[in-house]
Amino acid sequence: MSRWDRADDATLVREAAGGNRNAADALLRRHHGRIYAVCRRMCPNDADANDATQDAMIAIVRGIARFDSRSSVTTWMYRIATNACLDQLRKQRRRPTVSLNTTHDDESTSHPHEIAIESRAGAVDARLTIDAALAKLPDEFRLPVVLRDLADLDYAEIAVALGIPTGTVKSRIARGRMALAEILGNQPGTSQRQTDVAAPTATTEP
Repeated sequence: MSRWDRADDATLVREAAGGNRNAADALLRRHHGRIYAVCRRMCPNDADANDATQDAMIAIVRGIARFDSRSSVTTWMYRIATNACLDQLRKQRRRPTVSLNTTHDDESTSHPHEIAIESRAGAVDARLTIDAALAKLPDEFRLPVVLRDLADLDYAEIAVALGIPTGTVKSRIARGRMALAEILGNQPGTSQRQTDVAAPTATTEP
């Protein structure tokens, strides 16, 4: 492990902004797994997710000098990844949804808010089930649900990333979660993340 791998994000950002390639590489390695996990659930298949992740990595390196620290570097990266995914979705809007035969075995993409499981085999099954269910949600509901429950962005950050009002974000997350629960039905071994999201009747979309 290099000294850059041991440095904190603030140091890596500062050094990368100054042109240090080693610091930039370390920053990308550290966050690649989480960014790919978000892209994989926002995009309909592995190929699109890989393309979006690659585009996001390039945009992060190119834009690091303009990062103003008003938000965390993680939030900033997720915004870039979100834009890369939205661009990819616009290009591939008519492609079929993800196949159930697609697996995601990289444990580095796991997150405390993902599905609770008791074994590796159970984890793969749970991810496949959730991925298949998410793929059935319309983009307007899937994207905010992924950004909230996987990327752990707050409502205001999601609103900025998607370019919609905060009230609309809350409404879509609530409606998306309810639709996801209906799709999952009686699937064994899955559970939804419970948060203090507003009820669908509390906010209305513009």
